[in-house]
Amino acid sequence: MSIYYPENQKIVLLGYMGSGKSAIGKSLAELTSLPYIDLDDFIVESENSSIDQIFSLKGEIYFRRKEHHYLIELLNKPEQRIISLGGGTPCYDNNISLLKTEGIVSFYLKTSIGTLVNRLKSEIEKRPILKRFSTTEELAEFIAKHLFERQFYYNQANFTILTDNKSVNRIVGEIAALLHLDKPV
Repeated sequence: MSIYYPENQKIVLLGYMGSGKSAIGKSLAELTSLPYIDLDDFIVESENSSIDQIFSLKGEIYFRRKEHHYLIELLNKPEQRIISLGGGTPCYDNNISLLKTEGIVSFYLKTSIGTLVNRLKSEIEKRPILKRFSTTEELAEFIAKHLFERQFYYNQANFTILTDNKSVNRIVGEIAALLHLDKPV
């Protein structure tokens, strides 16, 4: 299935942490010459505080409220853009409904538990939600449970792209084909 890509369309990438949203978003931005925004980076810049600090000092509820606020802000800007969401963004504050509005096309970057564990085991210290896990087995169990809980939201994206064993360029190519990016952007 292909779609026409209107001038003010937002391309939104969602999926679990470690699914490649940032790398794919940056590469897609290069291909399209569209601005790319990582929602987590936008929050850090806007709040002048790291995600870890926000979680530690103000709590997850505060973070989720801000995340919702900044997502609306980005989606309401009239310019075309590519936005990658945090892994939990679609699952809170009815954010998934925002992604179903006109002018937004969403892609779920579906990645297997094994691939996620391999990517995330070296990033435990960088990601607040993972800091409590000391073994690969604990991490795998957590990811499996989390993915099961979030699958309902992720599966509501317009398109699902399987990412296992694919290069960033191949995934970007699949997205570009679905967006008909062979036509002028």
